[in-house]
Amino acid sequence: MADQRPNIIWYCTDQQRYDTIHRLGNEHINTPNLDRFMDTAVTFTHAHCQAPICTASRSSFLTGMYPSHLRNSRNGNGSVSSDVEERLITRLLAEDGYDCGLVGKLHLSGGIYGREARADDGYRFFHYSHAPRTDWQRRGDYYEWIEEQGANADDVLAQFDARRRPRREDDMPQGGLWEPTADEDNAPPELHQTTWCTARAMEFIDEARDDDRPWLISLNPFDPHPPHDAPWEFYRRYDPDTLPMPLFRESDVATQNQISDAGVDFQTRSHHPSHWGFPKITASYYGMIELIDEQFGRLLDHLEATGQRENTIVIFTSDHGETLGDHGLALKGCRFYEGLVRVPLMISWPGHFEAGVISDALVELTDIVPTLMDATGVPVPDDLHGESLLPLLTGDVPAGEHREFVWSEFADCINLPDESRATMYRDRNWKLVVYHGNDIGELYDLENDPDEFENLWDSADHASVKAELVLKSFNRAVMAANLGPDRVMRY
Repeated sequence: MADQRPNIIWYCTDQQRYDTIHRLGNEHINTPNLDRFMDTAVTFTHAHCQAPICTASRSSFLTGMYPSHLRNSRNGNGSVSSDVEERLITRLLAEDGYDCGLVGKLHLSGGIYGREARADDGYRFFHYSHAPRTDWQRRGDYYEWIEEQGANADDVLAQFDARRRPRREDDMPQGGLWEPTADEDNAPPELHQTTWCTARAMEFIDEARDDDRPWLISLNPFDPHPPHDAPWEFYRRYDPDTLPMPLFRESDVATQNQISDAGVDFQTRSHHPSHWGFPKITASYYGMIELIDEQFGRLLDHLEATGQRENTIVIFTSDHGETLGDHGLALKGCRFYEGLVRVPLMISWPGHFEAGVISDALVELTDIVPTLMDATGVPVPDDLHGESLLPLLTGDVPAGEHREFVWSEFADCINLPDESRATMYRDRNWKLVVYHGNDIGELYDLENDPDEFENLWDSADHASVKAELVLKSFNRAVMAANLGPDRVMRY
């Protein structure tokens, strides 16, 4: 008897902010395919990652657990924590009969001039590409695919290597704007890693499987992660003179650098956004997202053409956001502004989930794993930090009801000297950030200050609110702690 459980497409971009969808209010960006996808999906406008950095976030949303519990928080770690390996949703689904595939980035561990150390992850089909650089995986799958298209892969990827080098001593460490021209383009769309992800995913979808075995394909393009190197064809669609400047006040520079000077790590110091090249960088960032949108639409069209759309759950999300000049910051690190921790999340399954619904419920990326377990019949462990979205997706609960708060953390995530640790507690009205080991923090009244400019941490009038939120955040941290092996005896 054929397995009737749904197929799954899990499309995860890298470093895409929540506010980059045209239909959700960004009038400056073109995302026609994501816009039409919303007609078939439940779209969550307040989804938050559990760490504003790649490895910690990906470990978390692939297991449904918080990063600190998993002991897998550092970008560049040499191996994958056993706590992650044992709980990976792809491993659990593979053990339950799913055929699982991955294209693109994984980043559960660090890749040092090659493929990262691989866990028992459940992927049968594994076409890996981290950053499309020559010194990471010179002759990997993406490299070979470029050659198959009749291009010189060394030339294409060497251009990427050149672009990621800082233009000046105080520039962004992973590249700023690399402005293309008609004569000197960045990697063209047809040879782009995002395009390769789609091509390989369609190959996986088209494979013949015994007994109509259900499948899961995880697509992980590197875009819109810096360097900001959109192809000319997409970059030129955006006029920087028409784009708004980032959220910024002149006082932000001193405020952010005070936090940095206190020993809180971030990939950049704070400057006026023009120092980084905004809004030209925004134009390139939007161009990279529009290429993603085009390829996502191509994937959906292929799913329709092969007659598999009705029995496929499609998830679109990102691992974390990007400051994109807000508060004078670029890239990511130990901060928790909405642009950095709030991400797109859309989930669709025609005929089974609600369609065309926009939900403002507070949601965590940890919630994806128990949702997939519920939808596929895999038993959900009692100790998951994630909470299934299935009742919300099926319309059994109101669209705005789910969590009272979301939680995020940062624990020595990037290779900077201060080994920063911090936690964020965010409910409907308030956001609390504690930079542990430092006598500093942030408190924002989100109802009256949604752009997070007025830090009330030291406000005497808000001392009781601060104390209440500190206690709630502390309780969340303690209850999420890793208690070790399961109990086998009672005393």
